[in-house]
Amino acid sequence: MPESYPLLRFHWRLLQGGERAQDSMVALAQKKRTGLPELDRQTAFCQQAEACGMDSLLTAFGHYMPDSIVLATALGMMTDRIRFMIAYRAGTISPTLFVQQINTLSSFVQGRVCLNMVAGFLPEELGAYGDFLSHDARYERLAEFLHICNALWQDDEGVNFEGQFYRIENGRLNSRFVSSQRRAPEILVGGNSLTARDVAIQEGDCWLRFPDLPEKLRPLIQPVLQSGKTVGLRLAVIARPTRREAVEAAEALLAQAKQTQDDQKNRKLVQQTDAESFQSTFALSEQQEWLTPWLWTGAAQTHGPACIALVGTPHEVAEAIIAYKAIGVSQFVFSGWPKLEEMQYFSQEVLPLIRQKERAFMAA
Repeated sequence: MPESYPLLRFHWRLLQGGERAQDSMVALAQKKRTGLPELDRQTAFCQQAEACGMDSLLTAFGHYMPDSIVLATALGMMTDRIRFMIAYRAGTISPTLFVQQINTLSSFVQGRVCLNMVAGFLPEELGAYGDFLSHDARYERLAEFLHICNALWQDDEGVNFEGQFYRIENGRLNSRFVSSQRRAPEILVGGNSLTARDVAIQEGDCWLRFPDLPEKLRPLIQPVLQSGKTVGLRLAVIARPTRREAVEAAEALLAQAKQTQDDQKNRKLVQQTDAESFQSTFALSEQQEWLTPWLWTGAAQTHGPACIALVGTPHEVAEAIIAYKAIGVSQFVFSGWPKLEEMQYFSQEVLPLIRQKERAFMAA
């Protein structure tokens, strides 16, 4: 059973080296960003995230950025409270070695680590890592991977496993997960597909997916909640003092991105992916730019599906988040433009309203 979290939890995407507001999906795929860390900037960002009350920072996984485990280790040793949500994929490392690395990291940062396990979305990038499995097969492998990891975290006697993708004989580690609260890190399984949802139910603690209208999400997330697991959303936020300012900021972001990128290349990238989350979110953004007055899909076409955004005043954004809480969503992984300023504004103007509304909601 996962821990009980009476209040909503908020995470933020870590600032990555060289990124700008206009960077797009194509910029990532074509390696237009530096793949090296910028520790001074990133450490300062982490310290600001601590001050803003963020639960954790997402260190993403991909060929265009630093290794997520090594980066989290370096930043974790320069911070005091913030946790690090490490994105990782099965198929790049053995589950035993992965657990050993995470356990070692936990000893450096006193357990301030959780995991965002993903299956990958772009066949070209997957192939660069030697991974040529289909979408569903990748999730089947991820289920085996996490099953072994969970056994290693819970079993002190040795783990034996034989499946379609992995064989482990007498697996054991002397390095244990170091935490005063858990024997293992919290696991958030990413993906919009029902296959991803099933893996989250079987082997994870949380199903982390991209957003949609609350009424559409409600039936999809019920099996997760009924299993005792949690649900999280990954999206962006554009909050401003007035609605007009928020909408203008969203429109300016889109206009700036379209000036610096090729729409046909974005479409080609989406056509190449086999990830349901990318395909469905891109299709959704083509059909309707505003799903509600506060849920905007515009940046999904230029910046990727994680950039469906809550747009509005602090009150409107807080109301939107409480609407998701009402159906059972309890975690949010946010990003914004610029990341630091948006995080600070969210913390100062939106988060207090959320806590106020949340207490009223829970008391009702």
